[in-house]
Amino acid sequence: MDLPTVTGYRSARTPADLALEPGERFLAGGTWLFSDPHPDVTGLVDLTTMGWTALEESAAGLRVAATCTIAELAAYRGAWRAQPLFLQSASALLASFKVWNVATVGGNICRGFAAAAMTSLCTALDGVAEVWMPGGDAYRVPVAELATGNGTTALRPGEVLRAVDLPAAALRARTALRRIALAERGRSGAVVIGRLDEDGAAVFSITAATERPGILRYDRLPDAGALRADVHALPGYYTDPLGAADWRRHVSAELADEIRAELAA
Repeated sequence: MDLPTVTGYRSARTPADLALEPGERFLAGGTWLFSDPHPDVTGLVDLTTMGWTALEESAAGLRVAATCTIAELAAYRGAWRAQPLFLQSASALLASFKVWNVATVGGNICRGFAAAAMTSLCTALDGVAEVWMPGGDAYRVPVAELATGNGTTALRPGEVLRAVDLPAAALRARTALRRIALAERGRSGAVVIGRLDEDGAAVFSITAATERPGILRYDRLPDAGALRADVHALPGYYTDPLGAADWRRHVSAELADEIRAELAA
């Protein structure tokens, strides 16, 4: 969709270029920005010209730049045990390969939708976001705390998601993902990811079914009854045309139990 109110465009190359003028918005992939009318937007500041390296691997883990495309992340072939989760999570996104090659990891997270597949991935792997503030300072926050509702985030005006750091301990874990939607190619009604760490600790993340990510942590894999009860007790299950809240709660528990059995095998 055209944005006829836009009269200015800037390529950001330094942190100073990220200071927004009235009416300006940050632009990365633009797949959401150009999908709806935005009559209040009069200028665009392109983040892709900042030159951030898409993926940086180190002993500490993997740094994913906010401007890394979903296609780049899905194609990543590292030595981490959890690496298959990247493609699995990307495949949970309701998008064509054309969108994959333009849409960014940061854009998917910052839009804050419950069914954001990159939020599913990063919360399951204990991703930590680095956020740049307008004054030049930065802070770090778990990705699970960025989403505050279905379409809202904790980001304040002018703040920029620089990158997400995925820790090595989580990347070395065994993982499993389950997804369900009412339609074969429909938007996710629930995405559940399980993780079994090397020390035996277990993490389950529930997204798409709840308005904000739900994270369950255990010292060891829980039994079926305890896990089901904890999934049912999570807040934020919601109803929309793509699924009722009670259905989302029920299928999330079923998917979590499937994952628990897979990780226990």
